[in-house]
Amino acid sequence: MLQILLQRAFILLCFFQLVTHVAFGQTTDTTYQNRIKEYTTDKRFFAESVGAIYHHPTIPSPLDHFGTIIGAPGVMHRTSEIYGYYKKLADTSPNLMIEETGKSEEGRSFYLITIASEATLSNLGKYKEILSKLADPRTIDKATADQLSREGKPVYYLNGGLHSPEMGSPEMLMELAYRLITDPSKEIKNILENSIVLINPVSEPDGRDKQVDWYYRYSKARTEFDDGFRRSPPYWGKYVVHDNNRDGLQISQALTKNIFNTFYDWHPTIMLDLHESVPLLYISTGTGPYNENVDPITIGEWQSISNHEMTQLAAQGMPGVFNWAFYDGWWPGYGIWVANNHNSIGRFYETFGNAGANTYLRDISTSKIAGDLITSREWYRPYPPSGKVYWSARNNINYMQAGVLASLTYAADNGVTLLKNFYQKGVNNINTAEKGKVKMFAIPAEQRDPVMAAYLVNQLQGHGIEVHKVKEGKYKDEYAVLLNQPYSKLAKDLLTVQNYPKEAKFPPYDDIAWTLGYLYGVDVETVDSMKYETSQLELLDKRVVYTGVIKDNGSDYLIPYKAQSNVLPAIFDLKKHVKKLKAYVLDSATVVSSDTVVAGSVILKGLSNDDAKTLTNNYGLNLIAGSYELKKTHEITLPKIAVYHSWTNTQDEGWVRFTLEQKGIPYTSIDKDDLKAGNLRSKFDVILIPRLRGDAASFINGVDDSFGPMAYTKTEQYPSHGYPDATTDMTGGPGYEGVGNLSNFVKEGGVLVPMDGSSAIISDLGIGKKVSSFNPSGLFHPGSVVTAKARSKTSPILYGFPETFHVFKGNGELLSTELYDRKLMVLQYGTTPLDDEKEYTGEIMGMENMEKKKETKEKKETKTPPYVLSGMVRNEKQIIGNGAIFNVPHGKGRVVFFTFNPLHRYLNHHDSALLWNVLINWNQL
Repeated sequence: MLQILLQRAFILLCFFQLVTHVAFGQTTDTTYQNRIKEYTTDKRFFAESVGAIYHHPTIPSPLDHFGTIIGAPGVMHRTSEIYGYYKKLADTSPNLMIEETGKSEEGRSFYLITIASEATLSNLGKYKEILSKLADPRTIDKATADQLSREGKPVYYLNGGLHSPEMGSPEMLMELAYRLITDPSKEIKNILENSIVLINPVSEPDGRDKQVDWYYRYSKARTEFDDGFRRSPPYWGKYVVHDNNRDGLQISQALTKNIFNTFYDWHPTIMLDLHESVPLLYISTGTGPYNENVDPITIGEWQSISNHEMTQLAAQGMPGVFNWAFYDGWWPGYGIWVANNHNSIGRFYETFGNAGANTYLRDISTSKIAGDLITSREWYRPYPPSGKVYWSARNNINYMQAGVLASLTYAADNGVTLLKNFYQKGVNNINTAEKGKVKMFAIPAEQRDPVMAAYLVNQLQGHGIEVHKVKEGKYKDEYAVLLNQPYSKLAKDLLTVQNYPKEAKFPPYDDIAWTLGYLYGVDVETVDSMKYETSQLELLDKRVVYTGVIKDNGSDYLIPYKAQSNVLPAIFDLKKHVKKLKAYVLDSATVVSSDTVVAGSVILKGLSNDDAKTLTNNYGLNLIAGSYELKKTHEITLPKIAVYHSWTNTQDEGWVRFTLEQKGIPYTSIDKDDLKAGNLRSKFDVILIPRLRGDAASFINGVDDSFGPMAYTKTEQYPSHGYPDATTDMTGGPGYEGVGNLSNFVKEGGVLVPMDGSSAIISDLGIGKKVSSFNPSGLFHPGSVVTAKARSKTSPILYGFPETFHVFKGNGELLSTELYDRKLMVLQYGTTPLDDEKEYTGEIMGMENMEKKKETKEKKETKTPPYVLSGMVRNEKQIIGNGAIFNVPHGKGRVVFFTFNPLHRYLNHHDSALLWNVLINWNQL
């Protein structure tokens, strides 16, 4: 009887809700709902929370607007269509706002969507102010913070479309926005009333349009997912591809700046980045080791929120959701880590995407993560998927949106707690100095490269870290970073060394070291007590610029060389604007005004006093005026530079292009067709080959030509293609003919500079025959800062560097030479030699008085510096003594092999000066 009464009550409730919805002009959109079910391939992939969509009389659904529902087979939308839909929603709904927040490198707009109740939207300034106050606990006490936490609302930021082939999130977010502003259910009303939702609909608009064009041009016709055909265009943004989510330390790309600016404007409580890779839905928590500078509260929040989401999807019968075994939680340079680094919560999803809107049979039966099969039942995956899934774009939309709705509900239900935690994490940061040994960091005024010291200060400010300048006293002009501020832990993270545990059970997800002082070549002091009086300090409120000084008098000018980052750009600029300029490099040390000037220093002749002042102002270079003889010098002839890119991968080539453009160093981009055309030496002096993945065969053959021809050209139908480079057929490679032409380029006097993995490829191709590639047994060398030692101390490649210094090195093949060719090794890893170079101390038969010589031999004991300065290397003995840079003759020219990447993600500016030395002295190597 009770059951019958309950059933009747439920029917009446449903009837009442239906009548209420109809009364307000809203009814269930059965057409939309039926198509969701139709395009969902298995009822277990259907989410009740996203199954029902309501028809609104004045606000168009995606079906009304586009003629298809979100997730329809074969349909993907470009940025103009996506933005157009949001503008329509803003025009027709009082619950949604849209604003332009910037432009991409190619001129496409970034937009931010704000969704909340009408009352909240009309008072956004109030809620921003509350979050701003909570972000800096120095301005309020705990009682006020508690009150503000009750008055405020959590802000939930959703980031879509960062990785362009992961195409689902820009689609899903449109349907989510429509749902949030039209769904009359109490669950959605709760989200609107008790939170603020921000949506970055397409965080990489350049890549989105290229990807959609690629889908319609090539991918839509594919019937199998794993057929070897590439799923994305060769370029996403103008410069970077997948690394657009590795720019959180540099803040160099437009999309990163846009995300950071939004964070500083809003201080979102939670930021969720929507990605696609592993089946079926991974909710980030990370396996560890966790970054020790992330507040334990945040780590607890990762777990709490992910468990809530996983539970909610399990309650809807959805398999394949898990929240461990993928990613670690160590590296702070992802875009959404702006939240974790600033006392908020940064998270991400990985759903199962098909790089488009096709439905494919996907085999996941052998896929493993953290040693476990994807199909295994684990504590972190209570309901695993089957070994094969027939997977559609709509399935992906269902999973992503169901997870987001569960997460938004969590935020709306726990807003007070989340805001209190946000405040408390700021308090914990402010107490860093009081509770820890380190009280502050000092950046001395005297630096090898004062421009890079200023750059470091500006980067810290870009991360929201307060920096003071010492305005008087003994330490005048030093910079101080005090650890009694809201982002003290981030300052520690960026300025101290990283100690990644060698015993970590799973390999790291990315680089494991990022100590900015090392990467920038700037001395930073860790101080355990306050060095200054408060009255000596002035808080910086703008970017700093180092201006060089001119010492002494004379018509010539000398740049004392310490491998400063701006010397090469300055010379390029001067050569362009000063017709009479002559520039020379000192090839040995000399005495100037009683000071010894090192080899590599630059003498400038034909420069006016005004030109010299412009040089000091624009490039921060210190000059010594005088009249200089040109003894033991060579004239600088600036090279014509080419940067090679393959069509298989443009990632690192993009970083190289970006770096050269930032430095004002001119170059020409070339590809396989240029190598095949030959005649390279008549066009270029130096060819740079950025890091390439693959081997010699992949270099020769390029993209599988069985798929060709594949044009990457701008057309009326595909207007985003053909930039930043174009080809009528990207398949195939330079072939043996192109490799031969590249070899001839060097033989005819050119300089070839392969970097990192490209060095192994070039050596395997036989260009530079005296070196060969190898993989040291057991060596594990994730991105770390390590010690290096000069082998060829007088090489121009090492001008400005001491005998022992550091470089940033990641995993990758090494190069070796025979003992009799070790003179080709310019720089080695570590400071001790290889075993075959160590002095023999045993008996030598046939030599008289050997024992006497051994006894009288002078012994020198020196302390060996550690190899790893920041990060971790396993089995480091396998790399110490091996070559970091080789200078190998090939005909009339040279191959300069870098077995590390001197232009890694616009981060290791200290190392890049080694490459600038090659370019300055290219014809004197």
